[in-house]
Amino acid sequence: MARVYFHCSNSRGVSVESRGAAVGDLSEVRDYAACVVRSLIGEISSEDWRDWVLHASDDLDDEIFVMPFTALLGKPH
Repeated sequence: MARVYFHCSNSRGVSVESRGAAVGDLSEVRDYAACVVRSLIGEISSEDWRDWVLHASDDLDDEIFVMPFTALLGKPH
């Protein structure tokens, strides 16, 4: 099991998550990242999430992948 950290950023700054999550493989990392993004965009907020990106990094701070929030937002109506 590895510990992965999920940081979110946009053009105005970065939100750093310091606890991380224990995951078994890359598929779990991807699924967990999608849950993080969905929980943020599901909150009642005036935030425009189209500019946000989630960064998944290992405990050495090496980036595993990025997930743009737009990948889960869908097309605007």
